[in-house]
Amino acid sequence: MFAAFFTGFPDMRYDIEELIAEGDKVVLRGKGHGTHKGAFMSMPATNKTVNIDEIHIVSVENGKITAHWAVFDQLKMLQQLGVIPTQGH
Repeated sequence: MFAAFFTGFPDMRYDIEELIAEGDKVVLRGKGHGTHKGAFMSMPATNKTVNIDEIHIVSVENGKITAHWAVFDQLKMLQQLGVIPTQGH
């Protein structure tokens, strides 16, 4: 998944807005931003910039990540790429 994402958005960068660790869990809330310069999910490059809100939760045991869950606003990303219209447009 990461390889496909960075192929489509080779300049993708992430800003960490919050990082919380408690017990065996780490939660990261951040924003990704990049330019759609390559094929992604069967979509040819649009050269449009996207800003994506993300939340990641990882479970850690013995210093290693044992599970990962992520949520990001795919609808907003597709609207920014012009693939799905925004409401009222």
